[in-house]
Amino acid sequence: MFNFDETYSRRNTSSLKWDLMEKIYSIPDASKIIPMWVADMDFAAPETITNALKARMDFPLFGYTFEDEACASSVTSWLARRNDWHVPTESVLYHQGVVPAISTIVEAFTNEGDTVLVNAPIYPPFFNVPKKLNRQVAYAPLHEENGVYTFDFESFEEQAKKDDVKLFIFCHPHNPSGTVWSEDVLKRIDTICAENGVIVLSDEIHSDLILNGTQHIPFAKASSHADNVITCVAPTKTFNIAGIQAAMMIVTDAKKRQIIRKTMESHSQMGLNTFALTAVQAAFSEESEAWLHALIDYLNENVRYVIDTITQELPKINVKHPDATYLLWLDMRQTGMTEKEMMQKLLDAGVALDPGTKYGAPFDGFLRMNIACTRETLKEAVKRFIQALS
Repeated sequence: MFNFDETYSRRNTSSLKWDLMEKIYSIPDASKIIPMWVADMDFAAPETITNALKARMDFPLFGYTFEDEACASSVTSWLARRNDWHVPTESVLYHQGVVPAISTIVEAFTNEGDTVLVNAPIYPPFFNVPKKLNRQVAYAPLHEENGVYTFDFESFEEQAKKDDVKLFIFCHPHNPSGTVWSEDVLKRIDTICAENGVIVLSDEIHSDLILNGTQHIPFAKASSHADNVITCVAPTKTFNIAGIQAAMMIVTDAKKRQIIRKTMESHSQMGLNTFALTAVQAAFSEESEAWLHALIDYLNENVRYVIDTITQELPKINVKHPDATYLLWLDMRQTGMTEKEMMQKLLDAGVALDPGTKYGAPFDGFLRMNIACTRETLKEAVKRFIQALS
């Protein structure tokens, strides 16, 4: 019913993933390199979205638009169907992406010199955005054992108790490890943050990409202090429409919503553009769920293929099946190679991955691999990976 094996040539389409590799990796020619770095799928968006956009194009007026009740209802209905999380439509605020939303929230609820708490390893904007806004960043490292990541509450609580820590940016599901946090973990984080006056910003952009039947529980749903939580969600990772730029902030506390609106207004930030408005409602429709179910099946098979092949051919590499996302976190430490050596060998073989140090300085010896591509492309990329590191 859905063909995820269809190959689309994305070169020379202004694709960040395919057309910026020369700049990203400082190489003269990337024309023969398979990109497995940035979290961007090589699958076409579902026809529910493309057909909705085509229909909108047939009405040739593209003036100012606004997010109406139908748009908000599409978001809240999706959250209710997917996660049994029921929020009022007035709790939904909009932004051009989750990272811009993070920037707005950091600016709204912290002052220059305040500290933002994050885990490690973590998605780079979690620490880069606060630093660019002249905030301090404190790290609460996750505990890792044999590729499995767990929350180190002793370290986390020690940081959360500090007077200058005002905001915790939480990745749920976690990027890069793909961990879906349990309800017990969420509740303990919730208690620690509430007791110490630390607002929780829960980035749940990967929450629709749940693998192996794992259950995602929204942080705010598990929370006993939901008004202390701001949740960021988006259809962009789920349906591969990041270029359309749309995200939502779920903010149940009216005072916090007002503070966020005021911060956005101070930068003259507008809402969703005409096509994002259309795409959001189409993405969060019941018709799009069948495509998503098929996508998850395909991703699960891709993950199993990569893990089975790499661990058989390169037993010194440790990689676990993630609970969520289409990203694999490869533990390369037993190979004895430096990150620079690994990256160069892979580029020479024609495949580009993300270096571990991108997710925090201590993670030299790890690589992140994006497996959201056709099986044919994936097999060729894995072949090159194995040849490079054998």
